[in-house]
Amino acid sequence: MVALGQGGNRTKEAEEEAAARWESEKEAEIDYVFKVVVVGDSAVGKTQLLARFTRDEFALDSKSTIGVEFQTRTLTLHRKRVKAQIWDTAGQERYRAVTSAYYRGALGAMVVYDVTRRATFEHVARWVEELRAHADGSSTVVALIGNKADMPAGRREVAADEAARLAEEQGLFFSEASALTGDNVERAFLTLLEEVFAVVSRRALELDEARRMRGDQGQGDGGRGGEVLSLKGTAVDVGSIMETSAMKRSSQCACS
Repeated sequence: MVALGQGGNRTKEAEEEAAARWESEKEAEIDYVFKVVVVGDSAVGKTQLLARFTRDEFALDSKSTIGVEFQTRTLTLHRKRVKAQIWDTAGQERYRAVTSAYYRGALGAMVVYDVTRRATFEHVARWVEELRAHADGSSTVVALIGNKADMPAGRREVAADEAARLAEEQGLFFSEASALTGDNVERAFLTLLEEVFAVVSRRALELDEARRMRGDQGQGDGGRGGEVLSLKGTAVDVGSIMETSAMKRSSQCACS
């Protein structure tokens, strides 16, 4: 049994606020729920990025995630209410076996590394491989995020150009961000969610078309019905986040 982390750095007031927000979200009409997982080595700032996106907070005394935690944020994409359920997975090796089960069903993923620690960047390929092994690799949208981009140049160990090349090779979106200052965090998450929305929308259209074709075929068979169609996931061909038009569409998202 996997115990979810309790978010030890939260105050009682923050927990009450989160509970109230959860109740209000339940009352609102939700069109989609998108599961997103955030992975990467320990102490790269995964929890802080998530806290910045969901609550616009940053805690200097944040502790390492134990097992798996998740937070939510409800927003509007293209006039649809979307709840992003974002899972924050522990980066320590001893938790890898228990967290792998949480990849399944993820529509989006973020692989996070620390721009000031080269070892965390060198492990990116392993994280991507694990994601694709446990999630639906053919249709899960994956972004590569270099955190702590606010740090002085003298402390940087990974150049943005090098990370962009790796992202292109792996077929990932790419962006650098800072959980501390908040720079580019919102845009990175919204770009990922926009692309997930696009994949889900395409799948819905494919399903409607398949049903229509099946119905037409059934009528042609004198009412016996056509053969059952098997819909496969749609592969997403994505390049660097710096090159995608999704960056220009962030203004279409109204968030709450």
